[in-house]
Amino acid sequence: MKIAIAIATTGRPRTVAETLRRLTRQTRAPDRLVVVGAATEDAPQVTQGAEFFVAPGRGLSLQRNHALDLIADEADVVVFIDDDYVPEPGFLAGVERLFTDRGEVVAASGHLIADGIHSRGLTFEEADALIAAYRQPGDYRLVDDTGTYGCNMAFRLSAAPRVRFDENLPLYSWLEDTDFSAQYARVGRVVRTNHFAGVHLGVKSGRTPGVRLGYSQIVNPLYLVRKGTAAPRFALGLASRNLIANIVKSLRPEPWIDRRGRLRGNLLALADIARGRADPRRVLEL
Repeated sequence: MKIAIAIATTGRPRTVAETLRRLTRQTRAPDRLVVVGAATEDAPQVTQGAEFFVAPGRGLSLQRNHALDLIADEADVVVFIDDDYVPEPGFLAGVERLFTDRGEVVAASGHLIADGIHSRGLTFEEADALIAAYRQPGDYRLVDDTGTYGCNMAFRLSAAPRVRFDENLPLYSWLEDTDFSAQYARVGRVVRTNHFAGVHLGVKSGRTPGVRLGYSQIVNPLYLVRKGTAAPRFALGLASRNLIANIVKSLRPEPWIDRRGRLRGNLLALADIARGRADPRRVLEL
């Protein structure tokens, strides 16, 4: 089995360099490791055997599609990880075990030892300590899921070779993972599993500004419902939770989140929906 790792990155060359250093600890090396930036300035100073490419534009979906085009004919499984995701040493060995033993599985997300996206974020040193304390499970489990989590997700390419990330979801591409994996769910089993694991740092630098993300939090779920890759109940629940959280927490926002910007983006999105002009690409104008 040939396994490729693809990392899309924007504005965080030092972060991706640290991630690449830690990928050298894998007990099973990737057959190919590609990093796709939006500009030459995104290149890590230390590549650790990775190949760096510049996509024809900026945006998570566009950059991941560029990675797919580079590796599609050379890999059986592609693993997408964020540039601030640290896998435990047995990560790729676990991916290989899963996709070898379970032929019905076409897409999977691994176990998150910790996720800094919901807090101030984690450092690489904290991730190293968490991984050092982590113990492989005695039994491997699969839980069916509606989608994969973008910071660590693996796909059997032969199951849906023509599927691509939707470039109508620009920049941070909120819910691009949901849309992409929903298309795999039509042909096989999508799971969360403890076959492989890691830590998502949740680095705050280089992320989409609050207004733009807030707009995407409302409009992108609606777009996926219309496209048929998200259920109305899922979309309404997600958008509602984000709106309520931004309203409540904008009174005393966390230092690491632009709650008021997100709330403003939410309200702009609702106004566009009322006018019949809601479009995920509108964030490019904000």
